[in-house]
Amino acid sequence: MGLAGLAIAAAPATPASASSPPRGAPLVIAHRGASGYRPEHTLEAYRLAIRLGADFIEPDLVSTRDGVLVARHENEISGTTDVAAHPEFASRKTTKTIDGTAVSGWFTEDFTLAELKTLRAKERLPLVRVANTAFDGTFEIPTFQEVIDLAKAESRRRGRTVGVYPETKHPTYFQSIGLALEEPLVRTLRAAGWRSQRDPVIIQSFETANLRALRGKTEVRLAQLMDAAGRPYDFTAAGDTRTYADLATCDGLTWVARYADGVGANKNLIVPRDAAGKLLTPTNLVRDAHRLGMVVHAWTFRAENQFLPTDFRIGADPNARGDITAEYELFYSLGLDGVFSDHPDTAVAARTGL
Repeated sequence: MGLAGLAIAAAPATPASASSPPRGAPLVIAHRGASGYRPEHTLEAYRLAIRLGADFIEPDLVSTRDGVLVARHENEISGTTDVAAHPEFASRKTTKTIDGTAVSGWFTEDFTLAELKTLRAKERLPLVRVANTAFDGTFEIPTFQEVIDLAKAESRRRGRTVGVYPETKHPTYFQSIGLALEEPLVRTLRAAGWRSQRDPVIIQSFETANLRALRGKTEVRLAQLMDAAGRPYDFTAAGDTRTYADLATCDGLTWVARYADGVGANKNLIVPRDAAGKLLTPTNLVRDAHRLGMVVHAWTFRAENQFLPTDFRIGADPNARGDITAEYELFYSLGLDGVFSDHPDTAVAARTGL
């Protein structure tokens, strides 16, 4: 089957409910775009996500050498672009220490935007999402500005507001090399007319120091990301021994509420799993955050068995689809305010029955 045929086969039908969500319904945030159907962080993945009903599209932001914010999962790009196939850039392969870990490859901060635009995206999980590999070598790396422009254009065309939910990646690292992400981020948002909590943008980060600094630079909404293990790297750099688990407690959430409007929590912080992947009793994180006036968005919802709790897997193939609807229904029942999903059409469909 050719590329055109795969494009038609891989794109799900637009949900009948692909419109603005009912008041109070959980938001559907397209995790790196419709990354279950297209290579992540491409305009095509974001555009498809919007067509499938996503309320927000999520770009991870890193910097180029000339200070332009672009959408990539990481600043190391060998897994998401064809950079290794470009002999003109072979000499730029290197090893760097990112957040305390040695990483080898090619890094966005060693390329100008013009150079990055000569590269093409590829599927990050080719063994899981084989159909997406048909698009390898087709799509460019988008700038943050291009993502905003797309959201605004699609909002006008569809008569509903599509928001943007950017994540600052490795902010301590980028600040250390003179390419801090916060100033260009705020400047770009201001140019877009996005300055207040009413605007369709939420800034998120796994670190805390940059969010606390952003609180003094912009009034747009901020969300503190929390993983199920480890600690924010700015804590590590500052000798702060608190972990994400500490931030998820009542005291931790009270501290986070001083600067953030919400939290983006790993699903396991809300409904833990045992060593075999079976669901355990839900925690009080959603309730505790709500009592402090914060919203809770959970990540990441993916339809394939290997990403689901064992309770919702169907069959033994780890790459086959499981019962993702049952997972949404569980989390929606806990009062969740939003979900990050690789398959936004499934999240939209699951909330129609609420």
